[in-house]
Amino acid sequence: MIALDPHLTEAYVRDGVVCVRGVLDPEQIEQAVRGIHRVLDEPSSLAQVASAAGDPGRFSEDFCRWTDVPEIGELAQHSRVPAIAAALMATDRVRLYHDHVLVKEGGTSQRTPWHQDQPYYSVDGRGVSAWIPVDPVPVGGCLEVLAGTHLGPWLMPRTFLAGKAKWFPEGTLAELPDVDADPDAFDIKRYEMAPGDAIFFDFLAVHGAPGFPFSGRRRVLSLRYLSDDARHAPRGWTTSPPFEGLDRQLTAGSPMEHPLFPVVWPPAA
Repeated sequence: MIALDPHLTEAYVRDGVVCVRGVLDPEQIEQAVRGIHRVLDEPSSLAQVASAAGDPGRFSEDFCRWTDVPEIGELAQHSRVPAIAAALMATDRVRLYHDHVLVKEGGTSQRTPWHQDQPYYSVDGRGVSAWIPVDPVPVGGCLEVLAGTHLGPWLMPRTFLAGKAKWFPEGTLAELPDVDADPDAFDIKRYEMAPGDAIFFDFLAVHGAPGFPFSGRRRVLSLRYLSDDARHAPRGWTTSPPFEGLDRQLTAGSPMEHPLFPVVWPPAA
């Protein structure tokens, strides 16, 4: 297992989020840029524009491209990212869950609402996301994570633009706190980031992101990983991202042993 600064692992256990500098080297950053642009040029059926009509910018995203975009597949499986994920989760084995490309053009006003990732998924157990920009990101345009919220509870997932309870029925989970009403009441982690830095955060950590009222763009490759204790948790609705037919191949509570979720740590001999 990769040796991380113990302060990072301690902070991750405590806060559910850390920023690790220089995770990708310059060649890998260029590889990520190529992969992101291929995703933008050849969007999948899961691609969507997540900004409202009339936004002066544009927020676009796409999911699960590692199998058909070689640059993303290589980084997701063979960069330092899986080893860091293993060290932070203190797990002997890590599976790739999925990738997510997020691009906010300069001038985008659309905020990514506060949310947890875990309730949108068809998996129970620990997981970690690595949020990796390929552009310089000022603090005012960075992902924001509420320290300590990875300890739970699960909170109601809603659609980002309409705010609908599309997944869990109304009233079955507690609502998210109104962070924007009193941000000083929360320990919000945000960072000035260089290309190739990465924010690692727990699937249950509450997070969001401002718009990007800057020149240029904020291109991000997010890679999501599962610990060895993760188990399949079929839902009675379409998850985000969806894995169509997975419930017919993996029973509830079974390990995530499927070609869609390859073991990426330890590396194959």
